[in-house]
Amino acid sequence: MSLSPRVIKVALLVAAATVLAIAVVQLREKGQLAELTAENIEEQLDALDPVTRAAVIARLSSDEVKKVRHETQ
Repeated sequence: MSLSPRVIKVALLVAAATVLAIAVVQLREKGQLAELTAENIEEQLDALDPVTRAAVIARLSSDEVKKVRHETQ
């Protein structure tokens, strides 16, 4: 007994919708994790004295500039 093309299409649509729903949930979780991590980093930076905080931010900025320059070459 063969399945009708309509049943196959419905099954494929349901499978695609399920995969899409799973992907959305995973992306949302990653976004929440990134937000919590950023908040944690900001709290740690805020706890530093101003001179140390400026030095850390300068170093991080410099490192990222080097990475961007290296990637574009």
